[in-house]
Amino acid sequence: MNISMNALRALVRKDLILYFSNRRSLLITLLAPILIAAFFGSLFGAGNAKPSRIPIAVVDLDNSAVTGKIVAAMQADATLDVQPMAETAARELVLKGKMRAAVVFPANFGADASRAMFRNIDKPQVRIDYDPSQSITLQVVNGVLAQHIMKAVSQTMFSGDGANPPLASAREDVGKSAAMSETEKRDLLGLFDSVERVQTRFSLDKTTGAGTAGKGGMGGFELPFTTKAEAVMSNRDSKYNGYSQSFAGMSVQFILFMGIDLGVGLLLARRLGLWKRLRSAPISRSLLLLSAMASTTLIASLLMLCIYAAAIAFFGVRIEGSIAGFLGMVLSFGLLTATFGLLIAALGKTPEATRGLAVLATLLLVMLGGAWVPSFIFPEWLQTVSLAIPTRWAIDGLTAMTWRGLDFSAAIAPIAATLGFSLLFGAVAIWRFDWEE
Repeated sequence: MNISMNALRALVRKDLILYFSNRRSLLITLLAPILIAAFFGSLFGAGNAKPSRIPIAVVDLDNSAVTGKIVAAMQADATLDVQPMAETAARELVLKGKMRAAVVFPANFGADASRAMFRNIDKPQVRIDYDPSQSITLQVVNGVLAQHIMKAVSQTMFSGDGANPPLASAREDVGKSAAMSETEKRDLLGLFDSVERVQTRFSLDKTTGAGTAGKGGMGGFELPFTTKAEAVMSNRDSKYNGYSQSFAGMSVQFILFMGIDLGVGLLLARRLGLWKRLRSAPISRSLLLLSAMASTTLIASLLMLCIYAAAIAFFGVRIEGSIAGFLGMVLSFGLLTATFGLLIAALGKTPEATRGLAVLATLLLVMLGGAWVPSFIFPEWLQTVSLAIPTRWAIDGLTAMTWRGLDFSAAIAPIAATLGFSLLFGAVAIWRFDWEE
């Protein structure tokens, strides 16, 4: 019995010593859950994290006092990051994913909305151009619009700043209406008389400084406007396919995991002495690494093409944009995968340490790149930081060439960024790679 217990203690002690002696592997095992938990905590408002404001554009084709109040109120709203601009520019930014929506106020909106406060006809229509991949934005914008438009129009209708043209126009329309009965006309005209008395009281209160204007008031019978939501696509006949976004993120993630096999395979070949045998031929070290990069680039590119072929065949994904841009993104990401595999092999030193390092590095790249959670959900500071992550450029480039339907010019920056990271990874890998274990 004592012999068995001593043997058990010795075996357990041996396993503990072996595990904790690999400090690099232990560090990575501890860091991975900490960093992932911190990432998701920052997304869902851990602590005093400031929620990111929704960037939207506002196009004011009316330029009236009413729309001026509405735009000012929207700019002061903590939910939105409002930027006034021209209609064409706003739509282009929504198409490229730089803005989540564009609110377009039509001409004569202020006057039409004021008249519509008392009539369920001729309501002006506000157009909302929105990014179809971010449909929740549409709900938020609708709610904010209802709040600020009702407030601005009510202030216009019930203010005491002298004559009120919308109210006078409404009184005239009611008097001329042939669709209303005399009773309905009498009731509405009586309401207008009451409103005018309230306006007079407002004016008197302002003169005397009594300040009763802020104690409440009428908000009208119902919303004095309607909205028309329009998903912004390069091809107006196309419909947004959510699989396009998910396939971009997941193909990047799992092909990047393939780079781990390259790195670990190189280190195992070195341990088995295969590198020494290859170098007995007149082949340089750099040429050996370049050959590994070239083969991995081709394999990764073919795998991504196969994944997208399945997406097209079974899930309705379409390459709405430039075919050349899409192929450029596939090849550039294939090269990124190859150089990433070499980099983790150079930094990991041994197959055992490299696996842990590769898993941690890959998880960080796919998290910060928007493969798991779209990057527009990130806090503002993290959206800026993620631009320094190669996978962010790869995913944005693939979505631009698929469901966004952008032309080749939209792929130039993502391709250039991906190639730049590939050059950096490859240079560091060749510099730091140890040819002897």
